[in-house]
Amino acid sequence: MVFDVSVAMTWLLFLALFPISFYWLRRAWIIAVKRDTSEVALKRGEAPPNQAKYAPYAVIINLVGAGVLIFMIIGIVAGSLEYETWSAIAGSTIWMKIILDFALSRHAHMKFGKK
Repeated sequence: MVFDVSVAMTWLLFLALFPISFYWLRRAWIIAVKRDTSEVALKRGEAPPNQAKYAPYAVIINLVGAGVLIFMIIGIVAGSLEYETWSAIAGSTIWMKIILDFALSRHAHMKFGKK
């Protein structure tokens, strides 16, 4: 194995899975167990009027994302996932988490009939 840019990026992606999954699990724990909804569906740093309504969706998004990454880490360490497979799953999971959080925040701040 020759150390080049692709090997460095592979290791960077693999090592980044650990803090990303920890952060997502921590957010789910804070929202679900500690009942702190201050970071649910923020839009430009502003919380929606009814944060508790959107808290279960934020918990589900965070738990599913973190769960996929944790199972992927286990699969990588066990050697059952090839590079193409786990890098595609990791990238898709991270992007879907970002997109779903964005959609949740925009949906929570919707105002119908008001300017």
